[in-house]
Amino acid sequence: MKLATLTSALLAFGFTASLRAQDAPEKPNVLIIMADDCTFSDLPINGGENAITPNIDAFAKQSTVFDRAYLGMAMCSPCRSELFTGRLPLRNGCAWNHGTCRPGTKALPQLLGPLGYRVGLTGKRHIQPDAVFNFERVPGFDDNCVRNPTNPHDLGGLKEFISRDSKQPFCMVVALVEPHAPWVMGDVSAYPPRKLKLPPYLADTPRTRQDYAAYLAEITYMDSQVGQILAALDEAKLADKTLVLFSSEQGAQFPGNKWTNYDSGLHTSLVARWPGVIKAGRRTPAMVQYADVAPTLIDIASGKADPEAFDGTSFLPVLKGSSDKHREYAYGMHNNYPEGPPYPIRSITNGEWRYIRNLTPDHLYIEKHVMGRDEHNPYWMTWMFQSTENPNTLRLVERYIHRPAEELYHTSADRFEMSNLATHPAAAEIKAKLAAELDRCLAEQKDPGVPLDTPEAHQAAERGQPKFPSKP
Repeated sequence: MKLATLTSALLAFGFTASLRAQDAPEKPNVLIIMADDCTFSDLPINGGENAITPNIDAFAKQSTVFDRAYLGMAMCSPCRSELFTGRLPLRNGCAWNHGTCRPGTKALPQLLGPLGYRVGLTGKRHIQPDAVFNFERVPGFDDNCVRNPTNPHDLGGLKEFISRDSKQPFCMVVALVEPHAPWVMGDVSAYPPRKLKLPPYLADTPRTRQDYAAYLAEITYMDSQVGQILAALDEAKLADKTLVLFSSEQGAQFPGNKWTNYDSGLHTSLVARWPGVIKAGRRTPAMVQYADVAPTLIDIASGKADPEAFDGTSFLPVLKGSSDKHREYAYGMHNNYPEGPPYPIRSITNGEWRYIRNLTPDHLYIEKHVMGRDEHNPYWMTWMFQSTENPNTLRLVERYIHRPAEELYHTSADRFEMSNLATHPAAAEIKAKLAAELDRCLAEQKDPGVPLDTPEAHQAAERGQPKFPSKP
């Protein structure tokens, strides 16, 4: 009997509901693996020339790699809050490091739970308040950046969570704490300091090479964790039913990376695998931002994301390979308090060019972790000493602490954004276009600019009574 005839016969006998259930696409599991303070450009899949990452390399070959993925703030709390809520920092309320989201904000547990998912997190949280981020807490991975190398992670909690109920899909976030400083994990002997190729934003001092080697060792250790997590998924026979997203989070604790609006801070690695749906071995130029992830997961879960409730939109067509375009711009911001004296920054990129606006250019940029307060970043003082005799080191120190009102970089041609073209006549048109779009975004977000980067604004937000309410 032909299939069409069989279908008609079944329908005639009342099998409509059964057929619809069988034909309906099964909701996939979702596994999000996050590194911590891992600079996008240090990973070999993104052109890195030092790090050894066999597991991520193999995973990328099974996946689609996004060449243009960004986050709104190069800090742990704000970027994670953006990822989990689908809202930009000012709108979700977490616009400072160690910040708190507004009460009533919805995150993945509230967004995916009603769609039938159980939503868990293991490892680093660095998100507040618990009422917003009410993930099921899964044990096994460290939530403390000050790690004990003799006390490795335990996969038991992860394995139990993903295998608990085969009839209910899960969304599991594995938030690693590597390669966040202090760099104490991994085999540093695999990275002889003298053989490393330093990126041009790092001053070449012996201490810098030593610390960079330790950081690279942590990347390799993080890579081994990724391999173990994916192996656990395979052992549970769930790989074919699971969308896996890997992200490197923001840049590392080196000048020009974390706590900045440079590409090395805001650009993130994003790799997606979903067997049978996402094409393996593909790279896409589609621009996405962390705020787009939550609406995408809602779309995948057969829900409907209210466009007014999010700053991002679903990029499911990109995942399925029917499009290589998503958003036109990605937006960045930085409020320096409480990481140091106020130094507000706003930025925008179209994937080719980046425009940065430093709102208080007459002030010095000072960040307490990079510039000497933390004992695990001692390289900075060697930069200061060497700057008295090395012109290139002096230039890098000045680049970091003394910035002009406007910066413009042709990022696609100047990968590490070392040549500021803001005053170049040939770049005037693109600068004006990006500046206008940044102004539009700031107005939409109701961003007051300088007054936002103050102790008063930060403290009001922490009390749940923001001094400068964003769009609802």
